[in-house]
Amino acid sequence: METKLINPLLNPDWDRLVDSHPDAVFFQCAAWAKVLCKTYGHKPLYLRCSEHGELVALIPMIEVRSPLTGCRGVCLPFSDFCSPLVFNEAGAPFVVEQLCRVARERRWKYFEIRGGKSPHDSATPESSYFGHLLDLSGGREKLLAKTASSVRRAIRKAERNDLRAEAGRAGMNEFYELHVQTRRRHGLPPQPLSFFINIQEEIIKPGNGFIVMARCGSRPVAAAIFFHRGSRAVYKFGASDEAFLEYRGNDLVMWEGIVCLAAHGCETLHFGRTSLKNPGLRRFKQAWGTVEERMDYFKFHLTEGRWITQRDHTEGFYNAVFGKLPLAVNRMAGAMIYPHLD
Repeated sequence: METKLINPLLNPDWDRLVDSHPDAVFFQCAAWAKVLCKTYGHKPLYLRCSEHGELVALIPMIEVRSPLTGCRGVCLPFSDFCSPLVFNEAGAPFVVEQLCRVARERRWKYFEIRGGKSPHDSATPESSYFGHLLDLSGGREKLLAKTASSVRRAIRKAERNDLRAEAGRAGMNEFYELHVQTRRRHGLPPQPLSFFINIQEEIIKPGNGFIVMARCGSRPVAAAIFFHRGSRAVYKFGASDEAFLEYRGNDLVMWEGIVCLAAHGCETLHFGRTSLKNPGLRRFKQAWGTVEERMDYFKFHLTEGRWITQRDHTEGFYNAVFGKLPLAVNRMAGAMIYPHLD
């Protein structure tokens, strides 16, 4: 076995290798690495494993080094799912072996793998989420027919309320203003504006994603961001104006995104991860005719030499704090906090 480090920011061959795997997803491509590294200054440590010249595995891994939260490797930060791509199942154990080697060299506390199959017979999930996948084939009418009646009523209500949704590459600043409001409602600080500017430059502008914006007159009331690569797409961000929630703009932008992705030739749309403790969001995603799956995250602790067992990721006191802070303070907090998180 031979392992080489690849910097996807500098090596144009990385995306070609990723695209050669049938299970490749957007988060494994170089554009997402550029967004994360440009925004937070993280170091990409992507691995190419081969045997006798044959590709065995590709492992996208980013090092998060912080004086507050320590040093670790994550596959990948702020990504709903992003597992190593294994081309030869016989080489699967080699993935963990190589990650342990790099982790020791880099003095990581742990490394984390998000989604995919269990990386090792002894691995147990550290946390779990729901995932929801929508088949985009069959045309507009079939897509609408397999949604729940509540979804169809919501779309009609949005149209009766004179909301209009449009997909395009513009509107990131308007999206961000809605995003800041939405995060405060959820008791969380927003990602920094630079994160979304880099998404605009590295993903949306080159044509690998778009923003859907719903407006009431000229006022933005709901928005969503979708990424796509090849035949697969992912819904990554949603935001809305609380004053217009009853207008059902969130349903309208989701429907417009689905229609646009199907017209673009995408075959599937992943709705991202959902907390096991968020039944409302789970029902929303199920109502679109999705297939539900379980997504597991795995963490291997180097010092303890074991897989970290399931933990209860509950809401903390900070949710109440961020839910009451002024928007400007929340934005400042997000810019300070997120470089230390993943």
